[in-house]
Amino acid sequence: MSRSYKIKDQDFLYFVSFATVYWVDVFTRREYKDIFVESLRYCIQHKGLHVYAWCLMPNHVHLIIGSKGEKLEDILRDLKRHTSKEITKAIDANTQESRKGWLLWLFERAGQRNPNNTKYQFWQQHNHPIEVSTNALLAQKLDYVHQNPVKEGWVEEPEQYLYSSAKDYAGLKGLVPVILIE
Repeated sequence: MSRSYKIKDQDFLYFVSFATVYWVDVFTRREYKDIFVESLRYCIQHKGLHVYAWCLMPNHVHLIIGSKGEKLEDILRDLKRHTSKEITKAIDANTQESRKGWLLWLFERAGQRNPNNTKYQFWQQHNHPIEVSTNALLAQKLDYVHQNPVKEGWVEEPEQYLYSSAKDYAGLKGLVPVILIE
């Protein structure tokens, strides 16, 4: 079934969100978050991904992105495929992971329901891309991305959250190279 949200024009920026299956909180350990960060960096360096804003939450990701390399939908597919494999491997190998059996069972259960998977499904299939076509929409989405951790009560100021581009917008060095929106 096709979704109405699609990347139609590669020349625009897109606000993209995607979540883990069942909205399960996976990104509670630094090891799993760092796998996502490294994968995002790889896509920037090797696939032409332009990241303007990002925020990694416990069960979902928000991005404002564009591309001058590969098609955005292909980059997102590869990013999700790679992080899915690497994070499920890390969970399986983590002797300290108290939720290992339950997490892998959930991913396997989701994978069995999707004929495109061989074993696990980590991410929900859709990306919900929204074309950012006006400055007002861009400002609204940028604020939304950076305010997520504040609204959850994890930090008082957006730039205090490590797994976000809010640090970059506050003049500090973040984890992922971003292109600042003026």
